[in-house]
Amino acid sequence: MGTQTTVQIVGNDNIQRTAFVDVARPRGKKLHFVEPTLVEFRRLEDGLGYLKIAMFPGMVGVEVANEISGAVKKLDGIDRLIIDLRGNTGGGIGALRVMSLLTPDKIPVGFALDKRRVTANLDAEKQHFPRFSRVPVSKKALWPLALKFAPAMITKKAIVPESEGLGAKPFHGNIALLVNRHTASAAEMIVAFARENNLAAILGEKTAGRLLSATSVKVGRGFRLALPTGAYYTWKGSVLEGTHIEPDELVEFDWRERRLGHDLQLDYAMESLRKITHVRAS
Repeated sequence: MGTQTTVQIVGNDNIQRTAFVDVARPRGKKLHFVEPTLVEFRRLEDGLGYLKIAMFPGMVGVEVANEISGAVKKLDGIDRLIIDLRGNTGGGIGALRVMSLLTPDKIPVGFALDKRRVTANLDAEKQHFPRFSRVPVSKKALWPLALKFAPAMITKKAIVPESEGLGAKPFHGNIALLVNRHTASAAEMIVAFARENNLAAILGEKTAGRLLSATSVKVGRGFRLALPTGAYYTWKGSVLEGTHIEPDELVEFDWRERRLGHDLQLDYAMESLRKITHVRAS
């Protein structure tokens, strides 16, 4: 036995129709789901690499950071890079590895701060916040890491992620970030970091605007209510709490073309990087 639900379908003739779908009742209480591939990569053309990250699971994100580094290593020889953050729901500090791919330097990213701790001297105080500047390569390093930052966590002092200083890459200055309305949380931190430091072209649609320091409570029927408890500040002072990030170039998603196998947003990013390379070559 199951339940019947209605869905709206738009055909190739652009006419909307109503269909009735029987949804089978699950046999057990365990929820079944498809776990996304976290990191995908490939060469799109000579010198151009493509890197897609679906999310950043875990608070520290050791495994996803290692996967990202491994993918870039296998793309050896590229001088242009498209980083696809479309649909990335964010997550933990593993996103720092992506930020570190954008620049050879160590650059502070930002910090989350309880609203009650914001003072008029914040610009001076932030210089003394502890820095998190390296995603460990192994989970064995998590305990020493926890001990290092325990005092700050106990006192609720802000911790500043800082790009890891991985050194110069051939694709620096030739990077495009693909984003859309589902790019959220830690993925939006990457976008804000890239824009603030002029490290990549941001293409696609505006982001979700769900970069919030919040606590949540159950309100019934499977829903949770998220209550903002703080604000995320970029290092240069922008507050991103509940704010959409607009792309440098708006490229709207065309579902009709996508159904035909054409990714117009990706095509636009490829052409943009070709133009940058051509201008610099001339």
